[in-house]
Parts: sequence; C-alpha cells; structure tokens
Amino acid sequence: MAQRTTTRLVTLVALPAALALAAVTSSPAAAEGTAYQIDLDALNNSGGSGTAMLSLDGTRHTAHGTRLTVEIESEGLVPGQPHAQHIHGSTDGHDFHCPDASADNDDDGIVTTSEGLPIYGEINISLTTEGDTSAASGLAVDRMPVADAQGKLSYERTITVAQDVADHIKDLHVVQHGIDPNGNKQYDFGVGKSDLDPKLPQEATAPAVCGLVEGAAVGSVPVGGVETGSGPALGNEVSGALVAAGGVAFLAVVAALGLGRRRRPATTTKPADGSGA
Repeated sequence: MAQRTTTRLVTLVALPAALALAAVTSSPAAAEGTAYQIDLDALNNSGGSGTAMLSLDGTRHTAHGTRLTVEIESEGLVPGQPHAQHIHGSTDGHDFHCPDASADNDDDGIVTTSEGLPIYGEINISLTTEGDTSAASGLAVDRMPVADAQGKLSYERTITVAQDVADHIKDLHVVQHGIDPNGNKQYDFGVGKSDLDPKLPQEATAPAVCGLVEGAAVGSVPVGGVETGSGPALGNEVSGALVAAGGVAFLAVVAALGLGRRRRPATTTKPADGSGA
C-alpha cells in the first residue's frame, strides 16, 4: 500500500513537469537562438587561455542579418596592452582550424599572423569595442579591448552579422593576438616588426590564443524578458526547452565552471547603443 501511494505521488509530481516541458518544446520562440562555447588555448607559448561564447538570436532577424552576442573571458594575456581579436574562418564550408607549432615556416619560434592565416582563415569579423567590425578594422588596436593589470580581459558586444555567418557559425573560431616572449609586460620590437604592419611590433599582432566552435552548447531561452544563451559545450544541440526544464541545475553548472562571472568594469566593453555599427 505504501509503495502504491509513493508511486502515485511521484506520478503526480512528475506530470506537471512533463506537461510544462511539452508546452515549452512546442513553442517555436523557445527553440530559436543558439549559443556556442569556445575554449581558447594558448598559441606561441603565450600562457593565455579563456572561454568565448557566441550567442545567435534566432528571433531577431534584420534586413542585414542576425544578431550575434560575443562574450569573452580570457587570462594570461599581456597586462595593460590592447589585444586584437577576431572571428576567423570560412562561410563556404572550408575546413580551417587553429594552427600548431608546425605553422612556423621560418623556424623563428613564433607563428606569425601571416603564417597562421592559411590555417585559421581570413578575418571574418573584427571584435572591436565600438564602431566597425569588418575585416578592415582587424588592426584597429585603438578600438580593441585592453587586458587589465593581471592580464585578464573581459569583452561583450552584440553585433549584426550577415546571414551566411549565422548559417556557418560552427565553421568559425576566435583568435586573440598579442604576446610577450621576453616577459617585460609590454609590446616591443624584440622579435622584430609585425608582418602585417611594420609600424607595429611582431609581439602586438602574433596570435596568443585560438579556439574552435566545437559543437553546439545551449539554446537561447527567454529569462526575465531578455533572450540569453550560455553554458558548457555538450557536444550536440540542446533546445531552449530542455534548458528551461533544467534551469536550476544548468545555472549551478554555469556557476561551478565560472562561466557566469560578471564583467569587470575596468575591462568590460559594451557599446552604448548595443549595436554593431
């Protein structure tokens, strides 16, 4: 009798949750929008690392494309220095990836930007703090985020991207530039001039970290009236409905992984108008 009562109680508790999940799953708005996690790994023995999140807002298409929110938390970068950062890769299915030491064609110990480009592809989006985000702003160091005194960098910006970028987001990846081989915490010409711009040191433009978009993370779900998306990579797409059903557990995982860290006022970059123009 006790077992039957327990079974009935479990059923009564589970049924509303199942019905709620079914209702959310049937909502087209909840299923739209996807976020992707990118783990940033060091290049050129930079000591840098980090995490980037690319969140596509599938509910807000414009005449020019789709809204993309980019969030980056990285550390181990050159303190107090600007770090050029970009989304690289192809929107036609070409298989680009992050380079390794074998890309150092002249054996000088540094994979330069020119040596890395054939492997990680041309600049698709320049992740500037304001203004233009096209490839033309790839070396706009005055509009790139600056690492704090501990070498940590926080970045967030929402921009409008072409539809082909949204369609091929899994083929793209994030690269942050700026290294410090001699450890003096500044960019100098100790390893020569930049192969992109001789007015800049090689240290300022050589890639420091790179990360691929490897699988989908989570769907975007409305929370407090705002479309959001973040979370650990799970290896396959997860709809917003599933995230909504397990929201408490999901937030606990995010907190545990440190992905819910707030932006640091000294280094956070958010355009006043929230646009990518």
